[in-house]
Amino acid sequence: MKARLVWLILCGIWGSTWLFIKLGLADLPPITFAGVRFVIACAILFPLVWLRRLPLPKTRADWILLAGTGVLSFSLNYGLVFWAEQYITSGLAALLQAMLPAFGLILAHIHVPTERMTWVKIAGVLLGVCGVGVVFSNQLAISGRQALAGCVAMVLSAFFAAYSNVLVKTRGKNLNPAVLAAYQMFFGLIPLLLYGITLEGNPFRFRWTAIAVLCLLYLAVIGSVVAFLLYYWLIQHMDVTKTMLISLVTPVVAVILGMLVLDEQLSWRTLVGGAMIIAGIGFIVVRKPRSRALSTAQ
Repeated sequence: MKARLVWLILCGIWGSTWLFIKLGLADLPPITFAGVRFVIACAILFPLVWLRRLPLPKTRADWILLAGTGVLSFSLNYGLVFWAEQYITSGLAALLQAMLPAFGLILAHIHVPTERMTWVKIAGVLLGVCGVGVVFSNQLAISGRQALAGCVAMVLSAFFAAYSNVLVKTRGKNLNPAVLAAYQMFFGLIPLLLYGITLEGNPFRFRWTAIAVLCLLYLAVIGSVVAFLLYYWLIQHMDVTKTMLISLVTPVVAVILGMLVLDEQLSWRTLVGGAMIIAGIGFIVVRKPRSRALSTAQ
């Protein structure tokens, strides 16, 4: 019962982060917004790591892995997500990010000998790709060049996040999950802040409205620290197949919240394409896996 409650909480948190990103972007520039989110998250995670006396990485390879996956998962992935949501709806962004398990499956086939492709998995990937094609098919004509670029950015963000997860799976099994998350965030926030402050200006001069501060705190504390700690607990107390189903529920929650709170409208192409993406991911994740889930947390 406790594990099911945590599962539901995670679906709600990760489904709602897309809404808070969209709301915050009304006042804050995207890249610095993402960077400051992880500054706050690190300010909470690092004391937790220290108080619990968790073992730190000891080898050069571990530090290189943390830095590389931090850039992939946090600099590139989240940087593209925050940038893309300026131009597309929060629901559409979540639907496109749901391609993460499909990319993870392809990359795992290349890098992980025990994770081979099957015809069912291939069908799931192809269905998801076709769904992305349906979403893209008229995006330029309906929403303009920037919206199309936002869609492309979301697909790329899913690829970078999946690549990071596969690298961690193959090379980072010895790392404590909380240490992994903290140091990935640390290495990932550095490029975000360097790029953001250089091109977006001094953060102290931003338009820090009450909504902007609320969104930032929610994303940093609830969407990053609480969600990651709950997820790492969940994968130890629930069948991995069920944890992977979070990737199916998250975009649905995001779409519903976007429609209710932001009055976002979905075209028939987005609905059909989104249904194809979710169905394709269903082919991939609704099985008995041998490894941990690839999450679609934002």
